[in-house]
Amino acid sequence: MSDLPGVLSVRVLRGINLVSRDATGSDPYVVLHLDNQKLKTSVIKKTVNPVWNEDLTLAVKNPETPIKLEVFDKDTFSKDDQMGDAEFDIEALMQIVKMDLEDIRSGTVVRTVRPGRQCCLADESNIIWDNGQIVQDMLLKLRNVETGVMMITQFGEATDDKMDYLLELKTLPAYLAVGDALPAAA
Repeated sequence: MSDLPGVLSVRVLRGINLVSRDATGSDPYVVLHLDNQKLKTSVIKKTVNPVWNEDLTLAVKNPETPIKLEVFDKDTFSKDDQMGDAEFDIEALMQIVKMDLEDIRSGTVVRTVRPGRQCCLADESNIIWDNGQIVQDMLLKLRNVETGVMMITQFGEATDDKMDYLLELKTLPAYLAVGDALPAAA
């Protein structure tokens, strides 16, 4: 067995209604931290609705270590402004990826993850077996910011002795945290 339990591919898709940190609009980017790894997206200029559609890949050494996500506004002549942060666990997803789920019907909820003190879940999150993949959608409340929610979709499948994951990150408006319907995809 490999020393690494798996590889985590994170797709950062887009942001909607991010906090504006400058008079001319923000220049946002996302940073992911896991263990000693730090990966970031490109900077999207003068927008509070950025579209990244970028993949970042992290090596997972310890599935119990949460991933920290930070959103920043890039500044040329001063320190970058923080636009919020969140943490999310991957342990439940990694445990399920190790299970033999081939006899389970597609669309089955395998586990429900509930919000807790240590994570930034805004609501319950189901881990679902879907056509040979494990899928988990999460709404994360951004901390240390006036508004902001991150929507994340994790996909997982086991390959030999490694697990590969794909997360899709999208920022959604803060009103989603109070239960309004999701806006239609653009």
